[in-house]
Amino acid sequence: MVDDVTISKTITTRSYQKPWMTANVQRRSAHAKKIHNHFQDSGDIRRMWQGIQAITNYKTTSPACDRDTSLPDVLNNFYARFEVQNNVVARKTIPPPTDQVLCLTTAEVRKTLCRVNPRKSAGPDNIPGRVLRECAEQLADVFTDIFNISLSGNVVLTCLKTTTIVPVPKKSTVSCLNDYRPVALTPIMMKCFERLVMRHIHPPWTPCSLRIVQTVPRTMPSPQPSIWPSPTWITRTRMHSTQSFLTLTLNTSLCNWILDFLTGRPQAVRIGNSISSTTTLSTGAPQGCVLSPLLFTLLTHDCAPTHSSNHIIKFADDTTVVGLISKNDKSAYREEVQRLTAWCGANNLSLNVDKTKEMVVDFSSITKKAQQRLYFLRRLRKAHLPPPILSMFYRGTIESILSSCITAWFGNCTVSDRKTLQRIVRTAEKIIGVSLPSIMDIYTTRCIRKAHSIVDDHTHPSHTYFTLLPSGKRFRSIRAVTTRLCNSFFPQAIRLLNTKN
Repeated sequence: MVDDVTISKTITTRSYQKPWMTANVQRRSAHAKKIHNHFQDSGDIRRMWQGIQAITNYKTTSPACDRDTSLPDVLNNFYARFEVQNNVVARKTIPPPTDQVLCLTTAEVRKTLCRVNPRKSAGPDNIPGRVLRECAEQLADVFTDIFNISLSGNVVLTCLKTTTIVPVPKKSTVSCLNDYRPVALTPIMMKCFERLVMRHIHPPWTPCSLRIVQTVPRTMPSPQPSIWPSPTWITRTRMHSTQSFLTLTLNTSLCNWILDFLTGRPQAVRIGNSISSTTTLSTGAPQGCVLSPLLFTLLTHDCAPTHSSNHIIKFADDTTVVGLISKNDKSAYREEVQRLTAWCGANNLSLNVDKTKEMVVDFSSITKKAQQRLYFLRRLRKAHLPPPILSMFYRGTIESILSSCITAWFGNCTVSDRKTLQRIVRTAEKIIGVSLPSIMDIYTTRCIRKAHSIVDDHTHPSHTYFTLLPSGKRFRSIRAVTTRLCNSFFPQAIRLLNTKN
């Protein structure tokens, strides 16, 4: 009777099949294993961020500019707007009979190809860096012949000078064309070529200053002004505030090669699947190239301070004016700023006023941003990641915010602000389950490390503040009248160095 009204079903179970391993549990287990695989290698930052995006269900949204098919041409004309005003014809110099042409060796080319970063985006030629790196042994001889023919003929192939611009919005809401940051993609093979040429132009990272003896035309305005290198004697500017000089000789053939490198460069803008028409440029230091910072520094060689109390620190196209104001006398500093403004106007350069701002440390924004990052730390903890991975994530995303420029502002912040910052550290300790360095320990370590770097660098503008006493063991303390000066970096750093000694 029971068999007539019930349905019997036979289930075969095996030793490796657990009854609680349902399809839902297996799916969750596979997802957890996939997440853990992203954090196996602590040095692979890319896979770690992919794991964080998978945990937080982060999904990228397609920007609105991808749907505008006319925007690439508009941006290409915007980026090339200074080319219309350039009516200077570039002419190469006839090399003398004794001129020696730069010749690269196969070993140099092979070594450069082996150092290519395989994760860098491919250029317009669509040749990935992984191919160049893995096939360096097979491609070294071919590339050596191509590079040497280019140097001997003072001609750079057009395909190697082609640039694809990928605009990236600087802001969440774009209001004008200048809100798009142009990211230039150039052939990776050409970047290797430029590194080899730059290595022969100057010894690597030698402290020196760039100076052009002969005349260099600067009549064309551009956002990144162009250089027509015709000089035979060039000295290079170090990208720090050093005053030592080293004279280097560039032969005429290499100058002609650089001239051809700067002129006749095809450029197109790509947004999604839309590509603009190609525009040929001969104005401006090309973006995305290895030689561009060096060439731009050649142009700005004569931008130097006139007063001994001021310093101009240059790094490529970024310039910082540092002035020492004594007895509330700002005349020398203001005169230096006015002179820099006049120099920029005379050299067809414009100051970006939007980026010229006073640095303000806002503790409310710092703590708010750090607390937002704690959410991701909790999600990683919920995914059962090991403490070393959690600690590394904390150092890279939370501690970096709390300790940004900490040597400049921590000494004069209030007790309440210090407790607020330390409270975030204690919260992170509870989430990770390990002990973390306190804010005070981070400040002390950073101060001592910065002080040691200043003491060891005799060219640093603040090196004179660290003066040894006759004993040679302790530094002379700075007399401070106000509490604010007493708690600032230099008195605190000297006090820490003396305590350590």
